[in-house]
Amino acid sequence: MAFALRKRGPSKFEQAADGSMTLMDHIRELRSRLFRASLAIVVGLIGGFLLAQPAFDLLKQPYCRLPGASDALGNCQQFLQLSPADGFILKLKLALWIGLIIGAPVWLYQLWAFIAPGLHRHERKWAYVFVSIAAPLFAGGALLAYLVVDKGLAFLMESGVTGLSTQLEVTRYISFVTNMILLFGVAFEFPLILLMLNFTGVASAKRLLSWWRVVIFVSFAFAAIATPDPGPFGMTLLAAALCLLYFVAVGVAFLNDKRRGRGKEIYAGIADDEVSPLELNDDRVPPSQRIEASAPVGAPEPVAAPAPIDRRYDDMT
Repeated sequence: MAFALRKRGPSKFEQAADGSMTLMDHIRELRSRLFRASLAIVVGLIGGFLLAQPAFDLLKQPYCRLPGASDALGNCQQFLQLSPADGFILKLKLALWIGLIIGAPVWLYQLWAFIAPGLHRHERKWAYVFVSIAAPLFAGGALLAYLVVDKGLAFLMESGVTGLSTQLEVTRYISFVTNMILLFGVAFEFPLILLMLNFTGVASAKRLLSWWRVVIFVSFAFAAIATPDPGPFGMTLLAAALCLLYFVAVGVAFLNDKRRGRGKEIYAGIADDEVSPLELNDDRVPPSQRIEASAPVGAPEPVAAPAPIDRRYDDMT
């Protein structure tokens, strides 16, 4: 018994890539992907609500490492809570952050699946490379901020003139720590911008290296303005990390230029406002051969009148 196989049509990705998908189809696809992303975030929010307490205990560790924050038995001092609802609201905030992290593979995939059909094949390849680099860089920046945030807290507590105890308000402390972690994680994505400029051919490695004075100044200015820690420790550490990542990115750019053979072009060593060297030749140019006159063109033959056609139709009809 023979079964007829139904011919499979093009997928939504192929339809969006070749431009055969209509505007309403794009809107329907966006609606379905937003629904799936929202569903993943809601599921992650439920898991984050269960993991909020362990996450709070983890964020509490920098505070417990402060001098005088723990008693003789090693028990960490409790935070100060100003409102009865502060604890519950803080738990919801932590649950939302954890839910975004848990659901990140799903909602990031939905975002990528909606954008990818509009990119070329090589653009999608480089996007995979940059995303695979961006995630470890963000994690490295967040880990560095978590390990050193207690240094900034200790400096602020010791440099004050109020003489108060180390007991802190819980919502402001969590906001301070999470802002430090988020800022360090985002700032560590700075080398990707430089590598993107180099890999796309916008700026060479030598051009990137010529910006080192501006990059160092901007790094320190950005760290001074954006860091929530007003002490010198956090700002200096972030600026130094950005400068180090800048020189690492320039080194990768030099390797990429060497691989692609950039800098070996005929005019590579010439500045934009410099005249290119020309080889002067004093040899005289010999005279050309005499060109004979062409024969006159004859007059065209007269066009014969069209023959009559039945039913009085012309040649076109």
